[in-house]
Amino acid sequence: MGMTTITDPDLTEAEIARGEALFRTPCTFVKGVVSIDDLPQDGRPEVAFAGRSNVGKSSLINALTGRTSLARVSVTPGRTRELNFFTIGKEQPLYLVDMPGYGYARASKSEVKGWTRLIRDFLKGRRELKRVFLLIDARHGIKPNDREIMTLMDEAAVSYQVVLTKADKPKATELDLVKAKVADELAKHPAAYPVILSTSARMGGGIPELRGAVASLAPNEIVRRPHAPL
Repeated sequence: MGMTTITDPDLTEAEIARGEALFRTPCTFVKGVVSIDDLPQDGRPEVAFAGRSNVGKSSLINALTGRTSLARVSVTPGRTRELNFFTIGKEQPLYLVDMPGYGYARASKSEVKGWTRLIRDFLKGRRELKRVFLLIDARHGIKPNDREIMTLMDEAAVSYQVVLTKADKPKATELDLVKAKVADELAKHPAAYPVILSTSARMGGGIPELRGAVASLAPNEIVRRPHAPL
């Protein structure tokens, strides 16, 4: 029996406040990893962001953290060629991981092979990885490249949650249709978390909900009493 997928859930005030509190703490770049041997070994929990190279991942991470240039935004898709680790939180920081974009046709075969190997190695057997936020363009829905990653995460038993990006672009009726199609497809994937979030980095839509989702995966100790809204 397939699962029931919820789209754009209403978070409680406490959940929103917890997300705001987490993202009020410092967010700092730690390292870029190009080899599985260089992954952090300190046991801190990790949440990762994955998606096609033109899905707007850097813009969303910058909007999420409230920084304008934490993740580099480029006119050339596919510039992230390593696993970029950031810490957020105080006493027990959480790692935010910006994964290499996939599906960029202009990359060389050797580059694509290297990125694919790195992504596969990272996803398989990484105990610290609590969830992957899989970014999907709200104008287009799930593409073949996305399905390949979803299948990989299903096989590796890595929990992943779909986050629609650029949700301000399509008309409301078109967005609802994409949401319905994505929900139907996710119901067939055992590792998919059954909640879809819609976001707009440009307009700020869905950002509080995404912060809340990230905060729900963080140890209680790293989230402090909320301050004024971001």
